[in-house]
Amino acid sequence: MENKLDSLEWKKVFQRGIIHEGNLALMEKAMKKAASGEKILIGFIGGSITAGSIASSPRTCYAYLVYSWWKDKFPQSQVGYLNAGIGATTSQFAVARVKEDLLNHDPDVIFAEFSVNDADNEFFQESFEGLIRRILSHVGQPALFIFNNVFYNNGINAQRVHNEVGIHYDLPIVSMKESLYQEILLGNLKEEEITPDHLHPNDLGHSLVAQVIIHRLEQIYHRVFHHNIHSSPYCFPKLTVTKNRLEGSFRYHNRNSNPILNGFEPDLDRNKESYDVFRNGWRARKAGSSIQFLVEGSWISIQYRKYVDHPAPLAKVVIDNQENRSVILDANFEETWGDCLYLQDITRDEEPGKHTVTITILEEGKDKDFYLASIITA
Repeated sequence: MENKLDSLEWKKVFQRGIIHEGNLALMEKAMKKAASGEKILIGFIGGSITAGSIASSPRTCYAYLVYSWWKDKFPQSQVGYLNAGIGATTSQFAVARVKEDLLNHDPDVIFAEFSVNDADNEFFQESFEGLIRRILSHVGQPALFIFNNVFYNNGINAQRVHNEVGIHYDLPIVSMKESLYQEILLGNLKEEEITPDHLHPNDLGHSLVAQVIIHRLEQIYHRVFHHNIHSSPYCFPKLTVTKNRLEGSFRYHNRNSNPILNGFEPDLDRNKESYDVFRNGWRARKAGSSIQFLVEGSWISIQYRKYVDHPAPLAKVVIDNQENRSVILDANFEETWGDCLYLQDITRDEEPGKHTVTITILEEGKDKDFYLASIITA
């Protein structure tokens, strides 16, 4: 099938995936920069599909294939690749980490996708808008391209709320729901050909996802270099779709904060691979161990490790010493696919300003640390 992806029928499928053409001024700027021989960086942020889950190698995941298009299209440029995908994470986490993980490297183009990790609701529309605004307001003005993955067995994703945001910010958008999933419904493509678990693409699936994106990139390339058509300058909208409370999210971890430690120790292993999501945090094992932070914000969330192997530790979190409002942090994970970097909202309505956050281990787990990855505030 891979040798037939240039056929007219497949091009019709890929064309059907275009949701919104968007303002292309920033993408044109990046392409012209590459065409002139300047160095560019292509960045990706998303969940497990972006990280390359189930692909047979890092080079067969959709992100690397899209990057390869840029490298092949602009051989005169030194094209860099930065994949900031982290499995089982949402846009709520992404808006807090995008600066450190991606924007600080000044990418020229960013591809963002959280449509199968976020839910189709107002909360994840708000967190997604925070991510979009944070990227577009970066001083380097990267081009932003968003797309929607999908559950191939039922068509579920968050593209309704995500694409309302994307259209408001006039971004290029393509959808796997309107392209690949429709082929499954029509009987032209079998689900098991492209995914073993209804969601994560195999190598063929990753190739098809990449082709839906590349099809639109080819159109933009021809528009710029063959037809000499140019977009009007991009204008960043001042008005927001949502309340936009998460754009300024901040993530406290052991590289940027110094909490009071009572039995907790920082994880200082700086040699962990990027796919090891349990890093730069703090750990403790004994009941009674505690860690206390001084944070700023009105929205406070705790990110910690949940284990598939039970029993795991239990802890509690207390804001501003108000024991009557304590919240339990249960590190026992009820799923079976692997340990989870879990993000739990503690409060969304504290008074703006500084707050103490104290986490104390209540019950020990069987040979397991309570691993605190970070505290996120907004």
